Amino acid sequence: MTEILNKKKFPDSFIWGVSTSSYQIEGAAYEDGKGLSIWDDFCKKPGAIWNGHNGDIACDHYHLFEDDIRLMIDLGLNAYRFSISWPRILPNGTGKVNEKGINFYNSLIDALINANIEPHLTLYHWDLPLELSKKGGWSNKSCIEWFAEYTKIAVNAFSDRVKFWYPINEPQCIISLGYYQGNYAPGLKLPFKQALQAGHYLLMANGMSSLIIRQESKQKVSIGYSVASQIRVPASGKREDIEAAREAMHGVEPDNLWNNSWWMDPVYLGHYPEAGLKAYAEHLPEIGSDDMKMIHQPMDFCCNNVYTGKRVRTGKDGCPEVLPPPPGYNITMQEDWEVLPASIFWTSKWMYERYNLPIMITENGHQNLDFVHMDAKVHDPQRIDYMHRHLLDLKKAIDEGIPVTGYFTWTLLDNFEWAWGYRVRVGLVFTDFQSLKRIPKDSFYWYQKVIHSNELPDV
Repeated sequence: MTEILNKKKFPDSFIWGVSTSSYQIEGAAYEDGKGLSIWDDFCKKPGAIWNGHNGDIACDHYHLFEDDIRLMIDLGLNAYRFSISWPRILPNGTGKVNEKGINFYNSLIDALINANIEPHLTLYHWDLPLELSKKGGWSNKSCIEWFAEYTKIAVNAFSDRVKFWYPINEPQCIISLGYYQGNYAPGLKLPFKQALQAGHYLLMANGMSSLIIRQESKQKVSIGYSVASQIRVPASGKREDIEAAREAMHGVEPDNLWNNSWWMDPVYLGHYPEAGLKAYAEHLPEIGSDDMKMIHQPMDFCCNNVYTGKRVRTGKDGCPEVLPPPPGYNITMQEDWEVLPASIFWTSKWMYERYNLPIMITENGHQNLDFVHMDAKVHDPQRIDYMHRHLLDLKKAIDEGIPVTGYFTWTLLDNFEWAWGYRVRVGLVFTDFQSLKRIPKDSFYWYQKVIHSNELPDV
């Protein structure tokens, strides 16, 4: 009986958190001196966002953050991962600082600390100042200097209280969706080589920012780098399928920016992967002699955003073969992603093997069509099941000796979900986007029990 209970118990030091991003929850898009971001602009593009939605108000977290922190206290969080808005602090991207923006984040951070919730601060979660986008954004090498200036201001303002820093969130999404496919802000469709060049500058900016955080913080810090993990799961327990999945997990496909090693190896290992140099041979970015030294800054943990995965087996030719989901598979609403809980185990295993750093799950969540039921409550059993299954597999990774240090679910509040607008709901708390009333869902109370007990319940 004791052994069974221990299988459900997480380490005493385990970090339980939620993640959010500034543009998705803050609102106040035109208040208190904030400058425009690329998302403020992109939302005005006809057909860019589902039903013409925008983040002008979103969850109005800017005005209601104290209410939201009370929800976090009730939930029992010991950590909150959030992003700050670059144009709220630097309306033009560089130059004059908007003190009202600094004051807002100071108030937020102080309130978190008073609530015994550790702030985990992301500098960039996609809301680039519009004025910098007009100058080329991440495709302009000057972005490294722009981001360095922004980093220094944030470090000077917040590092006396913030220990955990994340310069860049999900580089694949920034470059592939924003600069190559054009689905997300700023909506560009650059040639593949130019998109890779923008990605190289982004990695350099991440490295420069990490160096500044490490050198100029007012206390010892921990730095992470969150990627949108593209996960490959063995189709069976056969050794050959496990090896095929591992190979696919770190492989690079030509003309495809959705991979792991191209975005992770430079940061953690100091070089681009050989598979990527071969696959992208005709499109390689210009790489200066000291570029990789700048990119390759020490990280304190390996961060992974985990939502779904794909099954892989060894094909008839001996190469990895990605299998389609089985008929009738469980899906999430936003992208028809398969619910594949083993993804969180295998990404923890693969990433620890390759980079030998503690693992932090910085996002994991379920998109659904939640609504208020006749009993005035929000019942979301699919989300509870999703979280429970993923946490079981995460605990399996811990039991196998993988140093997983924390788990942040996405997300606290139903919010503005980028190109999907308010079509889908991903929060533990239901947001009424007319009244802005918050209603904790059943999943909120389920996660509350997990955090308070530090173990998973029986099914």
